[in-house]
Amino acid sequence: MPELRKDPVIGRWVIISTERGKRPSDFSGAPKRRTESKLCPFCPGNESATPPEIMAFRPDSSEPNKPGWTLRVISNKYPALRIEGDLNREGLGIFDKMNGVGAHEVIIETPDHDKDLVDLSVKQMEDLIWAYRARTMDLRKDPRFRYILIFKNQGETAGASLEHSHSQLIATPIVPKRVMEEVEGAGKYYGYKERCIFCDIIKQEVSGDERVVIQNESFISLEPFAPRFPFETWILPKKHFPAFEDIKKENIPELAAILLETLQRLAKALNNPPYNYVLHTSPVDNDYAEEYHWHIEIMPKLTRVAGFEWGTGFYINPTTPEDAAAYLREVEI
Repeated sequence: MPELRKDPVIGRWVIISTERGKRPSDFSGAPKRRTESKLCPFCPGNESATPPEIMAFRPDSSEPNKPGWTLRVISNKYPALRIEGDLNREGLGIFDKMNGVGAHEVIIETPDHDKDLVDLSVKQMEDLIWAYRARTMDLRKDPRFRYILIFKNQGETAGASLEHSHSQLIATPIVPKRVMEEVEGAGKYYGYKERCIFCDIIKQEVSGDERVVIQNESFISLEPFAPRFPFETWILPKKHFPAFEDIKKENIPELAAILLETLQRLAKALNNPPYNYVLHTSPVDNDYAEEYHWHIEIMPKLTRVAGFEWGTGFYINPTTPEDAAAYLREVEI
């Protein structure tokens, strides 16, 4: 029997329809295709093919925009938004518009063309999180920006245009609708109960344990109660933090470890599927310190969003989160 499940954060309903779907073991990822590294602009030796680096980790103190880096941040060569200019908000009758001002950066996660994120060490994952934090803190200083989104597209069908492992950051002059839905939903819950809904979710999931994938002292990886997609997985700090950049130095190794292991479990269980992850954090003004709670959402690309989903806002998920969590817990990595 299919189920309707309501997301307690934003009130969205999803359909869990096991009759329509496959078992977890039936999912498999698309085969990988690799191009020659000499043609890849993200590989060492090809630094001149990208915009100048914004920051880089260089253990050997090598020169900027030269080989020797272990992680490199550059501006996107084909940005969705541009850093230059003013917003120039204006109305056109009933319509509103503004300039496409923002920041669009690429974080090249490793110099090794043949490694994906799941192949990195925990230390390399720590460096990646440090880079995310450093770039977020820097861009928050720009008064034009209201939100900073960090995301990763892994695989061609997930939107990655280059194979070399990388993630992206986009700073926007407005708060995205998807984020505002979460913020407003969390705000309504806080106004009613004077508690953070994400904190309450964590407490309930820890006590029940059926949707928990893994956890450590400071973070939890779980399947949300009303997932839009099969094996959608969230990582949240157990303590209340509205903004990602407020993460404490001593907690970064734990976040690196749980993010890496979660991705490795998904890769092993689902045969290296394409996926997206997004880091949802509080808007720049941070007016939501009591009710919002930053988190990472990982979404494997196992099903297609088609006409019914676009037309109704419903998502049909063929796998229960309880089955997905149990399957991921059993994976040996």
